[in-house]
Amino acid sequence: MITIGGVIGTGLFLGTASSLARAGPAGLLLGYAVVSTVCLSVMLSLGELITLLPVPGGQITLSGRFVDPALAFSMGWNYWYSGVVGLPAEISATVVLINYWDNNVNNAVWVLICLVVVCCINFLGTRAYGESEFWFSSIKVLTIIGLIILGVVIDLGGAPDHDRRGFRYWHHPGPFVQFANIQGVKGRFLAFWSTLIQATYAFLGTEVLGTMAAETKNPTKNIPRAVRGVWVRILLFYIFGVFILGLICPSDNPMLTIESGTAASSAWVIAVNVARIKALPSIINACLISSAWSAASSNLFVTSRVLFGLSTTGQAPRVFLKTNRYGTPWLSVLICSIFGFLSYMAVSSNASTVFGWFSNMTSVAGLFNWMSICLTLIRFRRGLKAQGIPLDSLPYKSRFQPFAAYWGLCWTIVIILFSDWQVFLAGRWDHTSFITNYLGIPFVLVLYIGYKFVKKTRIVLLAEMDFSTGATGRTL
Repeated sequence: MITIGGVIGTGLFLGTASSLARAGPAGLLLGYAVVSTVCLSVMLSLGELITLLPVPGGQITLSGRFVDPALAFSMGWNYWYSGVVGLPAEISATVVLINYWDNNVNNAVWVLICLVVVCCINFLGTRAYGESEFWFSSIKVLTIIGLIILGVVIDLGGAPDHDRRGFRYWHHPGPFVQFANIQGVKGRFLAFWSTLIQATYAFLGTEVLGTMAAETKNPTKNIPRAVRGVWVRILLFYIFGVFILGLICPSDNPMLTIESGTAASSAWVIAVNVARIKALPSIINACLISSAWSAASSNLFVTSRVLFGLSTTGQAPRVFLKTNRYGTPWLSVLICSIFGFLSYMAVSSNASTVFGWFSNMTSVAGLFNWMSICLTLIRFRRGLKAQGIPLDSLPYKSRFQPFAAYWGLCWTIVIILFSDWQVFLAGRWDHTSFITNYLGIPFVLVLYIGYKFVKKTRIVLLAEMDFSTGATGRTL
């Protein structure tokens, strides 16, 4: 259940509103379709790597083995950065959703409650985290399935308003929105392109499978099974989900663009309100809160383990190796949880705006991780060829490789470079948006170049690549 629910992120529930308003139902669907192919390419690459080599550190360790130790260093710290930025993003999302019921209470109260719950779950150890995440994931899966079924019912006229919508909203206001009132194909293309960074945020987290590879029982069987199941979940939860959403929520609904800091800006809640279904919006809102809480807990869990892993390899201070009686790296959890206090920005600023800032930062950092996974697979395949190792000897290989890795690599680079292209349009400059979208680029470059300069690392030669240490099955 955790594996299934892990694919479902807050971005699908909360972030789709702004994308629908900017791009229309067709633009939203197309954006999610493109990012889904990138996500699938990343998972196919990751699956091939960690099925053969389920080593501690997963893709981080393997990037150092097949590309450059400096890449492993920058990738490891970028994973940590992505998580600690994602933590306040999810807490801010929780505050946004809670404000749907009562926005008279100071947001500082909700931030504190969220932080306390998330920290308690993580300090109690892996067992407590796993148990809570199982129930959180169950709620997420049931929520998205329920929303899709509800969407079909609403679209076919089964709601209290008895309005059979069909494809009405694809005709009026139309399948695409003309971005910034730019007419023609150009405006529609820009509308589609504006959805990519938000769609990326919705898909992030699927690659966490790699960091758990070393602890996976029977990896040659279970990892390929998990990878093969990703495309089914993507198609069902994301592609079909946003398609249904585009049928039941008009892209010109003013609530989609009102940054009120409440769940009223969730497109799903708006659609249910439009259909005049009483009480249900509050039930949906409660389910969405559990999703955001789950994502916050997962971010803290993963980042604390990444920091612990970096300290075991000497790439972080060894003081972070300290654990409590539950085996929890308590100092790593403590340091990572401190970044959750960035959520207090939601007190002085609009909670929805703060969520947007942090989700943009998380998306760009996540794209760098995806890019590194694809690059590692490309180098991995080249190394196999150079050393004369047949592909048939691999416990798992994809028929789409290495083309899928090249596809994922190209798209991640393009999306990163144009993550905030909108600020360069006349009259749309926003320094806050520019910084939150592009801060990740110098961060990763400084890590990579700095480590390479200090440690004098070099790109691993194809003939020197190690395919045996930690390999499953027979030695290659």
